[in-house]
Amino acid sequence: MSVLFIILGFILLVVGGEFLVRSSVAISLKLKLSRMVIGLTVVSFATSAPELLVSLQAALEGFSDISLGNVIGSNIANIGLVLGITAMISPLVIDREFFRFNWPVMMLFSMALYYFLFTANVLSRIEGIILVAAIVLYLVLLIRRARRKPELQPDEVDPDLKVASNFKTILWLIIGGAALYFGSEFLVSGAVDLASALGVSERVISVTMIAVGTSVPELAASVIAAMKQEKAISLGNLIGSNIFNIASVLGITALIQPILVKSDAILSSDIFWMIGIAFILVPLALLPKKFSLNRWKGFLLFAGYAVFVSLAFIG
Repeated sequence: MSVLFIILGFILLVVGGEFLVRSSVAISLKLKLSRMVIGLTVVSFATSAPELLVSLQAALEGFSDISLGNVIGSNIANIGLVLGITAMISPLVIDREFFRFNWPVMMLFSMALYYFLFTANVLSRIEGIILVAAIVLYLVLLIRRARRKPELQPDEVDPDLKVASNFKTILWLIIGGAALYFGSEFLVSGAVDLASALGVSERVISVTMIAVGTSVPELAASVIAAMKQEKAISLGNLIGSNIFNIASVLGITALIQPILVKSDAILSSDIFWMIGIAFILVPLALLPKKFSLNRWKGFLLFAGYAVFVSLAFIG
């Protein structure tokens, strides 16, 4: 039954996320916000909604390891699994903006999360406020940079959503919100039951199964784009997702319910994997061929992710 709940939870999260993005973009277009601002803010927040609902639901129910494991595991999966598989299908070109802005910001947020958790074994409301304020500053800088450099503007906003009727937009919003709510309920409940049945911790299930589940939208979109040989596949999108996971998902969750570190492995292992797999992107991007993630580099990332999952269950 727990597996059925998890599968149903995944399906509802994917459906809910899609409807929430559609409704959010439609509303923003009706408010005459620019496509650039919508892409960098509204879409980014909406695509982080599954992680946010799962982490918040888990924290409120006292399963804080799931809150942390979901975000840390998703960040590892975004790079090791999603980026690794995408690069194996179609080699990626890395632009200089990755080195100048996106990667340093991701590392800064990752190190800040480690510091906050290490100092008191809790992500407090004050630290939640700091993370939320930091993501607002990041978005302001991102929009300014995008205005100066047209190539940074996102192209994932469908202008046709502007003509969607008010009834349809509201219906999408209701469906999206309901699907995300019940999806997070089913997923957290199923994950806790499965962990008990398998004799493993909630943290193991969250950094592996739940993390992959909430990364499914990014994986599907990236693989489809790679198979179509679309050049719009952006490393920046995955890096941005990791930044939003830390700052908005954990920041907002901590504002509502402080997140305790219950499992030692989160600070002794998981978070170092998250920082390490993010850090290794730079040497991979520069050696031996600069500004490129080819198939063998993708395989290395994927292999690293496979090792992480194996060690999580063995440990």
